[in-house]
Amino acid sequence: MVISNRVAVPKARGAAGAQGGLAGALNAALKDRGGVWFGWSGQESDERAGNLDIRRNDGVTTATIDLPARDVDEYYNGYANSTLWPLFHYRIDLARFETRTGASYERVNDRFASSVLPLIEDEDLVWVHDYHLIPLGDRLRARGVKNRIGFFLHTPWPPTRLLTSLPFHERLVRTMLAYDLIGFQTGEWLSSFVHYCENELGAVVDHDSGRITHEGRTTIAREYPIGIDWHHFQAQGQLPEAKAAQERLLASSRDRTAMIGVDRLDYSKGLPERIDGIGRYFDQNPDRTRDLLFIQIAPPSREDVESYQQIRELLEQKTGQINGARSEVDIVPIRYVNRGYSHAELFGFFRAAKIGLVTPLRDGMNLVAKEYLAAQDPDDPGVLILSEFAGAAQQLGCTGADGKDHGALLVNPHSPDALAMAIGKALDMPLAERKSRYEAMIKTVREDDVQSWTADFCRDLAAD
Repeated sequence: MVISNRVAVPKARGAAGAQGGLAGALNAALKDRGGVWFGWSGQESDERAGNLDIRRNDGVTTATIDLPARDVDEYYNGYANSTLWPLFHYRIDLARFETRTGASYERVNDRFASSVLPLIEDEDLVWVHDYHLIPLGDRLRARGVKNRIGFFLHTPWPPTRLLTSLPFHERLVRTMLAYDLIGFQTGEWLSSFVHYCENELGAVVDHDSGRITHEGRTTIAREYPIGIDWHHFQAQGQLPEAKAAQERLLASSRDRTAMIGVDRLDYSKGLPERIDGIGRYFDQNPDRTRDLLFIQIAPPSREDVESYQQIRELLEQKTGQINGARSEVDIVPIRYVNRGYSHAELFGFFRAAKIGLVTPLRDGMNLVAKEYLAAQDPDDPGVLILSEFAGAAQQLGCTGADGKDHGALLVNPHSPDALAMAIGKALDMPLAERKSRYEAMIKTVREDDVQSWTADFCRDLAAD
């Protein structure tokens, strides 16, 4: 039983571009185990509605409920995305703490628990996902569920001093200890959670096994780095759309080196800071505007949240300023694209780009970094510039015996000078170094994939 805020409905068997990534891996696990995926339909309803919509597609059963418009506004746009999301990404300055939205968050978690309860059978494993549903395990326990219940957090977990700024933070964390297994994407987020449990709740922690004991109940917390769907993504690269996208970008770059960033339009991604770094590079190297083309693909997200509207305006302003100062009649240094593309097209764009720029201010993992590497030509790979604050930096910021980086070029995304320096290094990096850095990173991208992640978590959740 997979439970998440939204449900990914499987595509019809044999459909082009069948699902990969997390949705594909979870659907495969559900198909293998005969499970159900439950969550919000994405649709709004009146206050009285609440019927389950159960469907079966390609061997996977999905069950969804609609939510009242008030709950969408207060639970989803409000507490989940205007309180927890900024706080968990260290942006306390953007977090809004309102009793009304917090009450709605708890109300929707209660509603999820009541709706999914009839679907849970005695031997089911229950796997809850992400910050929208932190209290759900506790709500299921209150309704008598004895099953093994696991939780995975797809975002960072903030340091204790930040988390304690959240009203009722103890109540939130106590609900997490109702789970049997809690997964985090990196050791840093795991350590922050354990630190809170020890120092704020007085829990007893066995650091070797990950066991956290509090008020007579024991929970296991561990690190599970998530990966991409390697085989699915490679298959996308063989589609005509991928080849066409690659040729399209190469032809339009006019012999300039293409550098690419692909991110949701979100303040955690460090997009304005990224543009500042690129602007600094062109300020320091005005003669190289004919050598480098930056493409930023930024599909909009959560457009009903004010802070997202503001970042879009800021990004358009900064991009326009650089293009206004550095463009000539036949070239524009930055292409800003406010729309999404298919996986196949992104593969082609990544393949054509000799620099991948992935510089979030804070990220749980950042799978775009891994997808960029997966799309590279092993005989002529590009260079990955990666924020040291992305979860992926722990895997891709490879350090050799000499103490030097041999994987991604790690940068502080807050520093325009650091970004400018890394761009210059990537632009001039010889083929031999590009290949050695690529080879240091690609093994973990290929082998530590999303299927292994799913299997590891389910195995540990099933264990007593």
